[in-house]
Amino acid sequence: MFKFIAWLFSPIVAVLDFITKYFKTIVFLSIVYYFAYGSNQDVLSDSNASYANLQKIELFGPILSADKVLEDIEKAKNNDNIKGVLFIVNSPGGAVSPSVELMYAIKELRAIKPVVAYASGTMASGSYYASIYANKIFANPGSMIGSIGVIFQGANMEELMQKIGIKMQTVKVGSYKEAGTPTRKWNSYERAELEKVINDTYDIFIEDVSKARGLKKSDHKLYADAHIFTSRQAKKVGLIDEVGNITAAKKYLITLSEVKDPVWHKQDKFDAFMEKIISEVVSNFAISMQGGLKAY
Repeated sequence: MFKFIAWLFSPIVAVLDFITKYFKTIVFLSIVYYFAYGSNQDVLSDSNASYANLQKIELFGPILSADKVLEDIEKAKNNDNIKGVLFIVNSPGGAVSPSVELMYAIKELRAIKPVVAYASGTMASGSYYASIYANKIFANPGSMIGSIGVIFQGANMEELMQKIGIKMQTVKVGSYKEAGTPTRKWNSYERAELEKVINDTYDIFIEDVSKARGLKKSDHKLYADAHIFTSRQAKKVGLIDEVGNITAAKKYLITLSEVKDPVWHKQDKFDAFMEKIISEVVSNFAISMQGGLKAY
């Protein structure tokens, strides 16, 4: 029993252990970097922003919140000096709402200036949704594209709760208020309610994709249905336009933007530093939590 309880709470212990090991280091490095480079950050950023005419915006990792990327898109949209945007994507997708917000933001940006999307690794599900209104979608030859579908999952922890002696107490109003509960097996009408939402969300997804990409909605089983494609396969079914490297995507954007002397907007050094630190923290934490089979 004690071993089971220890296993159950191991994720929490791992988080606390990670914070204990690395938090002070992160804070220390941030302070050192600030004193070393912080004094002239505004000057450097403003200097580059004044003559940059192209910008990269990155969508990296699971889409849980889109606030930072939406902010970057809005700034690029309102900056008259920026003539084109390269939207670099390496994300497995994520939550529906922020993915849709990104899709609309890219659509609005494209109405003002050219946008080229580039799949640097994975452009799937929500991250593909976010990219559909780019003027052209390029993909690295080794990228994975697609997974146009919707999923809702929930664990059934009823037996586990019985083993450790946990009993639920519930007060509710509404027949469907417990739809998706992890405390027991879903009954038939709860499952039907969830399927209703999932099916309609999928219908909206394929409607937007078909409209943006010039595909037939009736053919969704070919290019959607959660199929995962290589870049070559994705091009054949119409999900992307070109298979190539980032240099090809940049060249196309430069041509589309009609920029004679391309100057790329440089990210604020402190922001880039912090994003790198956070990315490493997340990666290290994910590795510390992994078990079983690993892919290398």
